[in-house]
Amino acid sequence: MDFTINTERLSKRLSELAEIGKIGETGVCRLALSKEYKEGMELVRTWMEEAGLSTRFDHFGNLIGRLEGKNPDAPAVMLGSHIDSQPYGGRYDGTIGVLGGLEAVQTMIENDIVPESPVEVISFCDEEGHRFGVGLFGSRGILGQLEPGELERADENGVTRREALIEFGADPDKFHESEYNPDNIAYYLEMHIEQGPKLQEQDQPIGIVSGIAGPRWLSVILDGFAGHAGTVPMNMRRDALAGASEIITSFNSIVKTDSDAPSVGTVGNLQVFPNGRSIIPEKVEFTIDLRDTDQARRDDYERKLRDSVKEISEKHGLDYKITDDGGTSPKECSREIMTIMSEESESINLAPPVLMSGAFHDASHMADACDMGMIFVRCKDGISHNPAEYSTDEDIAAGTELLYKAMLRLVKN
Repeated sequence: MDFTINTERLSKRLSELAEIGKIGETGVCRLALSKEYKEGMELVRTWMEEAGLSTRFDHFGNLIGRLEGKNPDAPAVMLGSHIDSQPYGGRYDGTIGVLGGLEAVQTMIENDIVPESPVEVISFCDEEGHRFGVGLFGSRGILGQLEPGELERADENGVTRREALIEFGADPDKFHESEYNPDNIAYYLEMHIEQGPKLQEQDQPIGIVSGIAGPRWLSVILDGFAGHAGTVPMNMRRDALAGASEIITSFNSIVKTDSDAPSVGTVGNLQVFPNGRSIIPEKVEFTIDLRDTDQARRDDYERKLRDSVKEISEKHGLDYKITDDGGTSPKECSREIMTIMSEESESINLAPPVLMSGAFHDASHMADACDMGMIFVRCKDGISHNPAEYSTDEDIAAGTELLYKAMLRLVKN
């Protein structure tokens, strides 16, 4: 394939950014608002300015690069993703969307194409949500969708998000200055690795996303009573871990109710207190991640889960608390953008399949403000959130080429 974009420059930037927060040979740990995150964002900012974009950091920790159009008052076309990672992450998750978006805009500039409308490339803060427990922070922030108490959420070292933002250079008291009027955003495009195996199974380098499953996040706390593991009879115990185990098993059964549905449920974090071999567990905390493309079905599964927590807690003599950690509703991609991507794919001799996204992305929230579209790039064995995560330079270039061509169509509207 003959590429318009500079594939060598894109590959070099991906490799250079991967050195910041590098773990092992191929992994990355670049947690939101960390020292490594700031270093990475500063590097991306340098590349944005070299490309000819004006840049700024907002008070949510986002980095925005902007190119004015012939009509600077027109709603902007926005391209973006994130560069923060999981603690045991890979180098492609999020970063190809930011650097691919920058490459698309830089290619446009180098070809002396002046867009009708402004174009922005944004690197959103804390898409992953690992450090403070709730993700999509930057994209929710610019749309005024943050939940009460988010700034006081603390990481494992006791650092609150408020403190981390201030250390980064942001001012949480000025969030309102960084919020967008949705009328000022026309389109949002995001390129991302698939994080699943379907493109590899179909031997396709890229795919066009039709919609994004909505994740629902909850935390469950169970309180029982600690006792000696050798002396307290089984029928007298208030074992929080036994109750948690039963709830988790019930949750898995609930999500498997419809075997043909794309519903998925995960308990990804579990903490036990006092966590001793010879002590009956007194307190257990665990997280719930429930995702579905059907809002009504997801709501039904959540109701059944809550009923199960209540019933099983009573059975084991436990007190319980369910905390709402937010989430997003399922979102559909713009049919206009999907059509443009399909048409432009033909011009580069590709026929991308149409896929649903089971993973959430910043695009989930951007769809609340504007027409949204996504491009998926094949990743080896569908592996992500793991140092083994891998996409070839050629596949990333193909996705970026489509991103570039789709962007050109949109900025001329």
